[in-house]
Amino acid sequence: MKITRDFIVVGSGLAGLTFALKISEFGSVALITKDALDESATKYAQGGIASVMAADDSIDLHVVDTLEAGRGLCRKDVVRCIVQEGPALVRELVNLGARFTRTPEDAYHLTREGGHSKHRILHADDMTGWEIERTLIDAVKSRKNIDVYTYHMAVDLITRANIDASVTPGSAQDEALGLYALNEHTGEVSTFLGKGVLLATGGAGKVYLYTSNPDTATGDGVAVAYRAGAKVANMEFFQFHPTCLFHPQAKSFLISEAVRGEGGILRLKNGETFMEKYHPLGCLAPRDVVARAIDYEMKKSGDDCVYLDVTHLEGYRTRERFPNIYKTCKSFGFDMTREPLPVVPAAHYMCGGVMVDLNGQTNIHRLFVSGEVGYSGLHGANRLASNSLLEGLVLSHRAVFKARELLEESPERDALQEAIPEWDPGDAVESDESVVVSHNWDEIRRLMWNYVGIVRTDKRLHRAHRRISMLLEEIQEYYWSFNITKDTLELRNIAITARLIIEGALRRKESRGLHYNLDYPEPDETRPPEETLLQDTTQRLLSQSRTRNRVNPS
Repeated sequence: MKITRDFIVVGSGLAGLTFALKISEFGSVALITKDALDESATKYAQGGIASVMAADDSIDLHVVDTLEAGRGLCRKDVVRCIVQEGPALVRELVNLGARFTRTPEDAYHLTREGGHSKHRILHADDMTGWEIERTLIDAVKSRKNIDVYTYHMAVDLITRANIDASVTPGSAQDEALGLYALNEHTGEVSTFLGKGVLLATGGAGKVYLYTSNPDTATGDGVAVAYRAGAKVANMEFFQFHPTCLFHPQAKSFLISEAVRGEGGILRLKNGETFMEKYHPLGCLAPRDVVARAIDYEMKKSGDDCVYLDVTHLEGYRTRERFPNIYKTCKSFGFDMTREPLPVVPAAHYMCGGVMVDLNGQTNIHRLFVSGEVGYSGLHGANRLASNSLLEGLVLSHRAVFKARELLEESPERDALQEAIPEWDPGDAVESDESVVVSHNWDEIRRLMWNYVGIVRTDKRLHRAHRRISMLLEEIQEYYWSFNITKDTLELRNIAITARLIIEGALRRKESRGLHYNLDYPEPDETRPPEETLLQDTTQRLLSQSRTRNRVNPS
């Protein structure tokens, strides 16, 4: 089945919803999301959104803090643009109905998190993401020209290079025409065609064994874009959140950095503090420093966790400031007002991604990317806390102005889209070897945690690369033999994303920001910092034959 709209949006977090809402003023939209409409990383963002809203703060200070966290790899023009344009777009969210927490004097209640020199984090108690998600979903549902396709998962992009042998994938002549998407309930694959495509699929925390991310974070956008020839940058910089609740049933429930911002103290099992040994800001040090410190202390002591202590704060204030965190921890048997919380680091945020400019445009014409799946240069080698929602908001807004230029289509492009074949399953059969999927999924996540985690070595990275290459061969064989499912697609995507992280880490012969290699413990100061670029231009042509209808996953 072919479905044609002016714009195709993949992902229903802040970045996808913002773009869909704003571009719907100029054309029709198909909004595709692989789970329920409200299931995204945005929904789980506790801390807030960083924005200059206070009289004692300034754009310059926010820029300096972001650059400092980014360890020399931020693009300065991008940082200034996003920080400068952010406040007006935050106010747009408020006008849409977002209810951020306010003081008794009706000013915004601003908090401070690690790496920030000022209180500039707007929040809605400790459920900021859900408040933003709710606001945007309500607005999207009010637009009649936005059609929502829930439980649909992107399989592969369709580009000019797929149907024109003279065009090299990812070249200046290449452009996005649409994508194939799997209906997870029926097993059917639809062909979505549009004048522009935006990927806003979120991150890839599920590549690692322990993560704060929702189950949807399987690196889909990076893998889909990479297979199409899009440039990918700085995948070695994966941020580990220092404080996730350590409990077998908690699935690494995130304890917001704002808890430390309000005075929470990290302690060892014996009650001793330790962060003052690692950074002048102590417990408010940037996340990469805190995560490595915790990792080191745990390995040194052999303990399973460290502890986050807020018992010295007034209990009623803790309950009021962090109602969801307090309630969730209580459900696991921890009263944070009376006892320290056991915490461990967990994979949290992908600072690399599909390379985009300030308009969210990739190197493939008509393909836009926004949110965690993209690399704009804002975060550099380490994301400053609560800058992620700001980035998605600004880039999606700017992408709209570029995307609306695509509305004037030529007859030649219409003919191109007519030539696109619908999905042909060919001789694929139902799988009788699903254990392959579950086994490889577990193995990838364990090898990434053990060999490509918070602290790395070349030996571990080479070992991981050899193993991921073998696993990709197995996954490729499985993918081409059986009917696709959501599990199959997610496995393929986490494997490709894992390999990109490993290859980026192998190329960076230094320690910088989130990438720490014991073989190169210091930054390379002999030359200016460089981005790690990866690109695949080997995509096959499409045809009616199933064996040529799918992009080579290797």
